[in-house]
Amino acid sequence: MTDHPTVLFVCVHNAGRSQMAAGFLQAIAGDRIDVRSAGSEPKDAINPMAVQAMSEAGIDITAGTPKLLTIDAVKQADVVITMGCGDACPIFPGKRYEDWQLDDPAGQSIEAVRVIRDEIRARVETLVAELAP
Repeated sequence: MTDHPTVLFVCVHNAGRSQMAAGFLQAIAGDRIDVRSAGSEPKDAINPMAVQAMSEAGIDITAGTPKLLTIDAVKQADVVITMGCGDACPIFPGKRYEDWQLDDPAGQSIEAVRVIRDEIRARVETLVAELAP
């Protein structure tokens, strides 16, 4: 792993969980960790409930856009985290892979999305402590 690790969050639609995780990681780690997110079937926009839940936590994710997962994105990452959605990522030696089993916020109430958001925040805080103490 480099002095400045890159984390890639992957979810099918790259519109909810992975966007929230990227938002938290950017806010908590700042420039100590490069943050990326992508999906195998990206939506046209970020889930409005995810935007609202993150706004309540003081983080604006409206500038993000769902992006298509590419092999290059995985190659450039030091840590690849799939978001419990069964996405298959290419496996490259020397990278750290994790699967975070999280409910999908799509179609959920704001109350349900807040629970998902808080679980993501806790996991991201642990990740930052491991990668950039």
